[in-house]
Amino acid sequence: MNFNELTIISGTDKFGNPEKVREITIKIGEIYTIIGFTGSGKSQLIRDIEQLSQGDTITKRRILMDGSLIDSKHRYIPEFKIVAYLTQNMNYITDMKCGDFLILRATSRKFMNPKENVIKIIETANSLCGEPILENMKLTSLSGGQSRALMIADTAINAKSPIILIDEIENAGIDKKKAMEILVDNNKIVLVVTHDPYLALSGSKRIVMLNGGMDKLIETSESEAKILDELRKLNEYNLIVQRKLREGEAL
Repeated sequence: MNFNELTIISGTDKFGNPEKVREITIKIGEIYTIIGFTGSGKSQLIRDIEQLSQGDTITKRRILMDGSLIDSKHRYIPEFKIVAYLTQNMNYITDMKCGDFLILRATSRKFMNPKENVIKIIETANSLCGEPILENMKLTSLSGGQSRALMIADTAINAKSPIILIDEIENAGIDKKKAMEILVDNNKIVLVVTHDPYLALSGSKRIVMLNGGMDKLIETSESEAKILDELRKLNEYNLIVQRKLREGEAL
């Protein structure tokens, strides 16, 4: 099912007051970031989007696709869901080898060459994290960063969903710049929850949350784009220093 835009129709904040931003429409190919203090309602907003809420969540928001409410099949049946959601928590409970798990996922999605798919996912994941992931490693032995890298790679390569939601990618201990480059697709709508200034300014617009409600919608300005360029340089320098420290080098 193809869509061109997602619209968030506002509801209420945590005190029951109408949200200040009444409506937001995001088109295919656009990246929006969601910012605000801890407890401001960022995660609830993307949960509403993930559920394609129809006024049936605590916020009473409604999510429209191309101007219409979505049918229940695309809300509740996994194989038809149109939203891919990368949460902050990536803890595996199944005790399978990484390769076997990815083959199972590829087979269930009816990919023609599951083995090639697995190799591509693991190679992509290893470009994001320092400690390499091997096919024969148990899922439960992966670190938080490795787990997140594996699911980012799987989402980037396999997700057919037109909407990708990312919750605080900077907390995973991985290369956030490269992760965003992998995930961003001109044929998808991407929303990123973040506390990181570099990621916050990476979108075309940012939604500012306050007291559980959408408080402001700000378009990234030309002056902010220049700041983003400086932050990009700082991020690259930080990655170099971080890598040297992890390898036991003195600076």
